[in-house]
Amino acid sequence: MTAVAEPTIGQRADLLRFATAGSVDDGKSTLIGRLLYDTKSLFTDQWEAVEAASAARGDEYTNLALLTDGLRAEREQGITIDVAYRYFNTPRRKYIIADTPGHIQYTRNMVTGASTADLALVLVDARKGIVEQSRRHAFLCSLLRVPHLVLCVNKMDLVDWSQEVYDKIVDEFTSFAAKLDITDLAIIPISALQGDNIVSRSPNMPWYDGPSLLHHLEHVHIASDRNLVDVRFPVQYVIRPQSTVVTDYRGYAGQVASGVIKPGDEVMVLPSGMTTRVASVETADGPVPEAFPPMSVTVRLEDELDISRGDMICRPNNTPAVAQDIEALVCWMDESKPLAVGAKYTIKHTTRTARAIVRELHYRLDVNTLHRDEDAPKLGLNDIGRVKLRTTIPLLADEYRRNRTTGGFIIIDESTNRTVGAGMIIEAS
Repeated sequence: MTAVAEPTIGQRADLLRFATAGSVDDGKSTLIGRLLYDTKSLFTDQWEAVEAASAARGDEYTNLALLTDGLRAEREQGITIDVAYRYFNTPRRKYIIADTPGHIQYTRNMVTGASTADLALVLVDARKGIVEQSRRHAFLCSLLRVPHLVLCVNKMDLVDWSQEVYDKIVDEFTSFAAKLDITDLAIIPISALQGDNIVSRSPNMPWYDGPSLLHHLEHVHIASDRNLVDVRFPVQYVIRPQSTVVTDYRGYAGQVASGVIKPGDEVMVLPSGMTTRVASVETADGPVPEAFPPMSVTVRLEDELDISRGDMICRPNNTPAVAQDIEALVCWMDESKPLAVGAKYTIKHTTRTARAIVRELHYRLDVNTLHRDEDAPKLGLNDIGRVKLRTTIPLLADEYRRNRTTGGFIIIDESTNRTVGAGMIIEAS
């Protein structure tokens, strides 16, 4: 294993969330297993359990994919069905990995895993090249505004470490990616099974002069991805201690969606429009000088205002839209009932819940060609389309491209209480 630079004094190891994506059997689970193994993030009993499971399956090698494929159905079929979260760290960073399914039937699970990711790894099999599901997942990562994308050309050992094969895949993918809104793209040839270019540079591909995958994960710059300009603090809970000792405490708990909140800042509360100043910002460990995303804090204000769950604290001259008419791109996740004009649903947006009706379906997107089908009557499972919604109460929303938290929402079926769609706000008026 290559040596990893230690953080400088005063520098804390930050957190990188990343998700894997790609088609079935491209090696996503094996790649994560290799990362966990090579960074020595496994307990002895975990490794022994995987060895035993590999032997029981008749594998001639220790199957690293079994480290993440935890469901019995996943191990039996050799595919990933649910999103599996794994954790590891190096001296430079901490990591949360979302191993998402590659099968088209479980695309909705992939959306769930990538929605909070800072970076996405899209794997392709070097033998197959770019397939439909590779394009679909890259497109979804683009829609979800995942800031960094890494294309991992896997199984290079099965194409004799061919630079020609690698270059052909690079040309095809970069041509497709040019049509998408991808701000940072890296392409790395790897062999997850053999460990080539995972932690250290591989001698089998001397023609590749880029970094290993772990080196890229350690050094990709994510601090500037956060929106520190627009103060958005959705109120999740009003804290009023039921105590005879503390009688005048009123705090507003929640997670900072964007911006920086400091004591003394002038703030506005929506939807009332009342203004006041921040008295203090507190965590479980006591007061802090400032709060920024994704910190969970309690904000105390100088004045007693009528504030409840679903309200939002922002700056007076920088407010989100207070809107009931929402234009959004929706990824539909329900296999039993399609989205159609006139249908009614429940919308969950930040900490606010509202009922909504589908007013218009403008078009359905073809993931492969990016063609807009304006005659589509509905959205079926895994379809993506632009819709217009009308909500019963105003949402306090930003465009998704500006703020992933206040620009995103989920759609819930009122009769079953199941999440049936995810939306990204294009315009709120």
